[in-house]
Amino acid sequence: MTDLARAFVPGHVTGFFSVEEDDDPTRAGSRGGGIVLSSGATVTVRPADRRQVLLDGESIEMAPVERVLDALEATAEVQIATDLPVGAGFGVSGAASLGAALAANAAFDRRLSENELCTIAHGAEVQSGTGLGDVVAQARGGVPIRLEPGGPQDNLLDAIPARGRIEYHSFGEVDTAAVVGEETEAIDAAGERALSAVVAEPTVDRFMRASRRFARESGLLTDRVREAIEAVAEAGGSATMGMLGETVVALGTGLSDAGYEPAACRIHPGGASLEERP
Repeated sequence: MTDLARAFVPGHVTGFFSVEEDDDPTRAGSRGGGIVLSSGATVTVRPADRRQVLLDGESIEMAPVERVLDALEATAEVQIATDLPVGAGFGVSGAASLGAALAANAAFDRRLSENELCTIAHGAEVQSGTGLGDVVAQARGGVPIRLEPGGPQDNLLDAIPARGRIEYHSFGEVDTAAVVGEETEAIDAAGERALSAVVAEPTVDRFMRASRRFARESGLLTDRVREAIEAVAEAGGSATMGMLGETVVALGTGLSDAGYEPAACRIHPGGASLEERP
């Protein structure tokens, strides 16, 4: 056991997805595609007399992190620091869960492998209703394409080889559990079409076009996001909606060129990692 351990987990925005249910939460999840971001979350775990989770210094309840600590039998203080909007489709809960798994494994000397920790974090997300595919994408990096649902023991991952600048602007939050807990037939059909299109032509351009079509056909596209996507297109750029949030994601300087004041980062080529001991 060490005094503390720290992990960095990149953010992740989903462009399209289809929901896959299973009685085993580590095998449930989603197929789909997304972009892993250089902006993310830093998660610090310290052994403690009582369990506490802090997000940017504020004490909160975060069910998937609690489930991760339960699985690792760890009584700890978990500090999560992020510059990403929470609840807006950037995979912050997935980053917190995976980061807690990586850091608690080190702090408490549990000696589990990366795939085992990713499976624990993914299952915790599914059980909590906070995510279906962020964790496996965040463990991979880049522009991952999830061909099968579930944790790393089942999830067949491919990827679009890409790098570059990403801009984003969030108008607000979307309740993931409310969306994926309802009838998802339209979402699933649109997600399957988008996945087929990207597999047939694995380029960033096709990914963006398939994601925009998914947003329309799934019924998830909001008026404000539609207006921003159209403004980016009129300025000569390419943008789509980040799932699940009222969020616009653009390539390059698309949002800036359209007159917005977005946050900016880059496609993160690597996945989550344990940092050197502070």
